[in-house]
Amino acid sequence: MIRRDVVISGIGLVSALGEGPDAHWETLSVGAKPVVDEASYAPWTVHPLPALSLDTQIPKKGDQRQMEPWQRLGTYAAGLAIDDAGARDLVDDMHLIVAAGGGERDVPLDEQVNAELANSNDTGSRLNELLATGLRPTLFLAQLSNLLAGNISIVHGVTGSSRTFMGEESAAADALRIAHARLSEGRGEIALVGGAFTAQRWDMLLLYRGQDGMWQGPHKPLSERPVAGQGGMILGGMAGFLVLETAEHARARGARVLARLDAVASDASRRTAPGDAAEAARALLPRVAPTGVDAVISGASGAPEAWAEEENFLRGLDAPVRRPANLIGHGVEGAFPAHVALAALALSRGGFYAAMDPADAGEAAAPSRILVTGFGQWRGEALATLSRAEKN
Repeated sequence: MIRRDVVISGIGLVSALGEGPDAHWETLSVGAKPVVDEASYAPWTVHPLPALSLDTQIPKKGDQRQMEPWQRLGTYAAGLAIDDAGARDLVDDMHLIVAAGGGERDVPLDEQVNAELANSNDTGSRLNELLATGLRPTLFLAQLSNLLAGNISIVHGVTGSSRTFMGEESAAADALRIAHARLSEGRGEIALVGGAFTAQRWDMLLLYRGQDGMWQGPHKPLSERPVAGQGGMILGGMAGFLVLETAEHARARGARVLARLDAVASDASRRTAPGDAAEAARALLPRVAPTGVDAVISGASGAPEAWAEEENFLRGLDAPVRRPANLIGHGVEGAFPAHVALAALALSRGGFYAAMDPADAGEAAAPSRILVTGFGQWRGEALATLSRAEKN
């Protein structure tokens, strides 16, 4: 089978540092400080989302009202990517692959249910009564993961095939892997792929609090958290969407190409012993970067065991590393596509980023090939390589 080159022609990126390629490049290339909210969700810190002008990408107020925040964020970033690619007239043929979580809960209703059941002698009937009167159809729709893809289709008119992946960080890696594979194998010409995550949610903070997964207290640099004796993630709201095209398709329409997406690979070792995940990633490396790389954008989340595994893997690479989670937090389903977007942005601008974390070392003035890693916070190793695009 003849494999076709796949390129990135559009980026939709939102994080605590702002929205769009220009905002991120201007901030990260000269050195940025973390944007954090240490008070609203204490004892946990979050990297909050910036204010978004939703009307520019989701013009109908009714559409905005029926979405929960994570859907609005993803739909907004997807529109940014389409516009960045100049592909509004191509949405009829655009395939859509989305990484999504399980939706958002009605936290006030959860609190009411828990409070009343704690003092009830008939918990079964009271629970049924509370759910019958408290739940609403729009909440049920907000909890359907594939509604993110559905809203992108409705709002932006993307009507090619649609797929939704669930499974936290691995979902995002596989969404990108499948999109790349379909285009490279000739099963499409253009695709929109990405994910989104909102960190300003009590339910997510409590969920990931299990097994000491979250950093407690004021922000501390990513690499210094294990030294402090606990480690842990600081979640960050973010969305990363990419428009992928075959090189021939992009060339035929005169599209600006940001970078070539060379390969994406993923695995899910069981991590039963120290070093398992690092070894699994090393096994993936020849598939995505047989001739080496010039720089690395690390997907380190801050989860202690995953951090140790990734550091083990990174020690075998002779390349400067940047760790965005120190500045924008860990974005779960949104992290891997956002980091790939940062790699494409650096390649398109002919430069690289200033150190993002105290552990970041080495300079790469103008890398030609960048490796993006993902070790998640529990399971799922992923690697992607991007190369500088050839001038048309």
